[in-house]
Amino acid sequence: MKSGFLDKLIARLDQVDPAEVQRLVMRLVREKGFLESVFEALQEGVLILDPDGHITFVNHSASRIFGINPGKSIGQSLAKTVRGLDWKKLADPGRIISRDMEILYPEQRFINFYLSPMRGEVENDDHLLGYVLLVRDITRSRKQAEENVESEKLNALTLLAAGVAHEIGNPLNSLDIHLQLLERKLKQLPDDGQQQLTHHLHIAQGEIRRLDTILKQFLQAIRPTQPERDAVQLHDLLRDTLSLLAPELEQRHVKITLDLADSPPLLQLDGSQIKQALYNLLKNAFQALPASGGQIDILSKVTDYEMTLTIRDHGTGIAPEVMGSIFEPYNSTKKSGTGLGLLIVRRIIREHGGEIELDSKTGEGTTVTISLPRQNRNVRLLEDNRAPFIEIEPVPPTP
Repeated sequence: MKSGFLDKLIARLDQVDPAEVQRLVMRLVREKGFLESVFEALQEGVLILDPDGHITFVNHSASRIFGINPGKSIGQSLAKTVRGLDWKKLADPGRIISRDMEILYPEQRFINFYLSPMRGEVENDDHLLGYVLLVRDITRSRKQAEENVESEKLNALTLLAAGVAHEIGNPLNSLDIHLQLLERKLKQLPDDGQQQLTHHLHIAQGEIRRLDTILKQFLQAIRPTQPERDAVQLHDLLRDTLSLLAPELEQRHVKITLDLADSPPLLQLDGSQIKQALYNLLKNAFQALPASGGQIDILSKVTDYEMTLTIRDHGTGIAPEVMGSIFEPYNSTKKSGTGLGLLIVRRIIREHGGEIELDSKTGEGTTVTISLPRQNRNVRLLEDNRAPFIEIEPVPPTP
């Protein structure tokens, strides 16, 4: 109903039959209820504001996005209800505003809001009725954009890897061979001159091995690999990795506590790749502990859909400003680190259809959780709702 019609109706209300008035009122109620039902069904948030910026309607989606109480917010100013929105700067009857913003409460989200004035005709006079504020959650799309950027970075590194492997790998092999020849020559020298030169030679050989390790980690981090899956127990892979690290753990006085799920299922995994991921995670964990030692807690859980393994250290933790770039290449919190370990781990876990999560507090430690699907979930066929599906077991042939 147009507002002009309502103004005329109110002016002549005493001349209208009571039954007609009741019919018009019921029509107004039905139209109001219909519009509210439509707004409540929308995924986007909808707020209706009067010309002064006071809320006259807010749907469920907007309440959820902003974390506000719809009943208490009616009649309140938008600026007081949603902190960070300056109504004086936003309100402009002559233009439409579309802008992205970040909200931190009740949870961190990125949203796009669209503010448009609403106008109606009253006696052929343009009149501002209020504003409509549409809110759309764009957190997922922004995350997808960030993942696309990350993918482009990895593609660029992949193109670089071929040249790096050739230009650096071959000279390193040549240097190693020549140093071995020098070592043979040194053994023919007298003992007094041999000792000092051998010391320098071993340093050079150690640095070459370190460069070779960095090169291999670089290639592992960016080279696409297809897991060679087999039915294995994740707990067996964990115990093998702990056995491999046992000398270092003992030397550093690190205690390992295990709280593992009973009867874990067999998972389709590439055992060598998963052990490599566990090796990197466990090494990061005990390197974060003080020199006097410490404790690492390892626990696993099993659900109908996945199996999770959590590694929790009680070390120095990771600073908040570092957490945002923890998976970026060559970003390391350790002086001698290459910054490729976690990048390799995430690539391995994701190639198995899983995911990795980090939670850390400075001075309290870091918790890393990897989740692996019980079945390959890279492809999932959705049910066809167009016709009922009946599964028929094949009948064996008659002998």
